[in-house]
Amino acid sequence: MTNLPDPARFAHVTDWVFDLDNTLYPHHTNLFAQIDVRMTRYISELLTLPPDEARLMQKELYKEYGTTMKGLMERHAIDPDDFLQKVHDIDYSPVEASPKLGAAISALPGRKFIFTNGDRKHAESTARRLGILDHFDYIFDIVAAGLNPKPARATYDTFIALHDVVGPNAAMFEDLARNLHVPKALGMTTVLVVPNNFEPTFAEVWEQDPDHEDDVDYVTDDLTSFLTSILAKR
Repeated sequence: MTNLPDPARFAHVTDWVFDLDNTLYPHHTNLFAQIDVRMTRYISELLTLPPDEARLMQKELYKEYGTTMKGLMERHAIDPDDFLQKVHDIDYSPVEASPKLGAAISALPGRKFIFTNGDRKHAESTARRLGILDHFDYIFDIVAAGLNPKPARATYDTFIALHDVVGPNAAMFEDLARNLHVPKALGMTTVLVVPNNFEPTFAEVWEQDPDHEDDVDYVTDDLTSFLTSILAKR
């Protein structure tokens, strides 16, 4: 499912900004499921909670603070470095190399960024498995963001100031519509990446983010084909 890109909407783009998890690699890879399990285990051990209660706490923190880590920092003063190391101690072998995606990203004119709520090590490990790491100019991770996750406006402001990104000259690709609210307000062209073969009505696309339909310019379930289409029409 893709609403095909209008080449005119991307002809001016010189900065290409990509989320990492479930955006640069397909959702069915299920890499984040491993991280999810480790976050639940971390909370269970930290607060001496049974797994089911720890999971409920994890989701509560995520909804209130944007990331589980931010919530644990605010409520329990955890060491973020320890948290990031433990939850990203995962098996990256499910991530398969994607030469076509790499070729498409490499061919995009201008700078390419990974902008993630994860840490740099996780981003590098994932992008290296995909075979696309060398095609990116910068990785902006949760540490560079001052541990303040998307969708906080201050996080985008830090990214823009650090890399001198002009909103109208940028495009952002994300798997969460709420993380496209600020980019849209800044003038970026926004693309929501949904799971492969995702075939709901367009109304159902917004089930997780019902208030952010106006923040999304395009929806695609095939990032490689979407980028290839942009390049073919330039």
